[in-house]
Amino acid sequence: MFVTPGYAHEASPALDQSTAVEGAEHGKGAFPPFDPSHYPSQILWLAIIFGLFYLFLKQVAVPRVGSILDVRRERIAHDLDQAAKMKEEADAAVAAYEQELAEARAKANSIGQDARNSAKVEAEAKRKQVEGELEKKLADAEAHIAGIKSSALAEVSSIATDTASVIVERLVGLKVDKATVAAAVKSVRE
Repeated sequence: MFVTPGYAHEASPALDQSTAVEGAEHGKGAFPPFDPSHYPSQILWLAIIFGLFYLFLKQVAVPRVGSILDVRRERIAHDLDQAAKMKEEADAAVAAYEQELAEARAKANSIGQDARNSAKVEAEAKRKQVEGELEKKLADAEAHIAGIKSSALAEVSSIATDTASVIVERLVGLKVDKATVAAAVKSVRE
C-alpha cells in the first residue's frame, strides 16, 4: 500500500488482488526468447524476416550496388583511357619540343658560325687594308729615310771636307784648297 505523506488512503481490495496476480505471473517461468516453448514461432519469424531481407537485398540493394560498381568501373576505364591519351599527347608534345629545341640549337650554331665567318672575313679585309696602309707608310718612310740618308751623305762630304780643311790648317798652319781636300776625302770614303 502506498501512503503519501500528509494524505491517508484507503486500500481498495480489487487493486490489491490485481497487483498480486501480476506479481505472481511475472515471477513465474523463463525469459520468453529463451523459453523452449517459444522456439518454433521464433524460428518461423526468423525464416520469414530472413527471406524478406534476402529478397530485399537480391531485388533492390545488390542491383544498385552492382550498377554503382559498373558505373565506377566504366568511369575508371574511361579515366585510364583518357590518361593514356593525355600521356601520349604529352609525350608527343615533349618530342616536338625537343625537336624544335634541337632545330633551334642547330640554327643558333649556324648563325654563330656565319657570324664567326663574316667576322673573320671582315677582320681579314681590315687586316689587309691596315697592312696595305702600313706597307705604303713603310715605303714612304723608307723613301724619306733614303732621301735623308742621301742628303746626309751629301752633307757628310761637305762637312768632312770642311772639317779636314780646318784640321789641316790648325795642324800644319797652311791654308789648303777646298778642291784638293774634297778629292782627298772622296778617295778615303770609297
